[in-house]
Amino acid sequence: MASIYVHFPWCLSKCPYCDFVSFAVEPKEIDHAGYAKAVLREAEVRSRDIAKRGKPIAITSIYVGGGTPSLWEPHELGRVLKGFFALFHVSHDAEITVECNPTSLDRQRAIALRDWGVNRLSIGVQSLCAASLRFLGRRHDPDGARRAIDAALQAGIERLSADLIFGLPNQSADDARAEALALATTGVQHLSCYELSIEPDTLFGERRKRGLLPMADESTVADAFVAIDAALEARGFRHYEISNYATAGQESQHNLTYWRGDEYIGLGVAAFGFLRHGAGGTRYQNVDDPKKYIVATQAAPQPPRMKSRQIESGLLMSSESLDKQALFRERIMLGLRIAEGVDLARAGRDLGIDPWTSHRLKAIDKLTRCGRLTRAGDILRIPHAAWLYTNDTVSSLF
Repeated sequence: MASIYVHFPWCLSKCPYCDFVSFAVEPKEIDHAGYAKAVLREAEVRSRDIAKRGKPIAITSIYVGGGTPSLWEPHELGRVLKGFFALFHVSHDAEITVECNPTSLDRQRAIALRDWGVNRLSIGVQSLCAASLRFLGRRHDPDGARRAIDAALQAGIERLSADLIFGLPNQSADDARAEALALATTGVQHLSCYELSIEPDTLFGERRKRGLLPMADESTVADAFVAIDAALEARGFRHYEISNYATAGQESQHNLTYWRGDEYIGLGVAAFGFLRHGAGGTRYQNVDDPKKYIVATQAAPQPPRMKSRQIESGLLMSSESLDKQALFRERIMLGLRIAEGVDLARAGRDLGIDPWTSHRLKAIDKLTRCGRLTRAGDILRIPHAAWLYTNDTVSSLF
């Protein structure tokens, strides 16, 4: 099984905390059709490379992220989705998600996306507090966020997720809890609750470097994490991954492919992809400049004479070979983020290595005795109460 990720690199404005590859433009400046054509040209290359392996893979999810994909004209985005069904073995019940911002989502657009086969929307609410939205540089207000959620529900979108950022300066644990509960009552079935992280190559990162950014107290952020967990679990949202909650059956299938170590095909500007080969694999990233990306796809001959090497010379920004040990470490790191945990024996069989080294067995014993880890046969899990220490726990197992 595998997933497809498409990156749409344009936004109306750049948020001060965002370190994703995105460019602030006016909607009229976006070449909607040209970008769709470029993504489909790359998809043609990727599909041919996969076909050479002789065994098709089932695409179980498609995720269009960004940037702000809800700025993409639905007809052009839909043309891309239609092309994927022709190029890849997309499951009939595949989860198809589009990220949206409240400023570019109304009922008409939600209906158009639904009609093109989109069955899940992820709305970047981030907060329902006006002051917090201003601090985060968001262009919408709390009412705008609620209107966007209502528009998606009225359009008949089957599945709906919303993002929340907590750990803001001057935000108490009770404040964070109240916001999470408010979002949980809007009709969404999935919530992604992220602690505000300050990345160096962002406006917030520059402000912190100069001592101009107020920061939340670490203990308050930890209390907020615990408070959100308790509140949402009580509302019927299962805490199935460190930052994600869902009602029954509404877990993000796309993100689960990452956390379980499955393959993913990255398409578009700056997109990451991971494909297996033998006991190892290759992770690649496309160029992060829209003009260079489009030129790279245009430079290749038309199918069926198009060869991957003729397009990848200008398309890729980086490519990294990962051996089986590196992939095994990633299985542990990502698998322990989710409540279901990681089946260490299965990971070892998949990659052809012994997972039960003496060092790892000693570490597992020590971590279980101090409550940081549980073991049920071959499956390792981090208890919810110890999720705050996940990074330290994972590093002990390497």
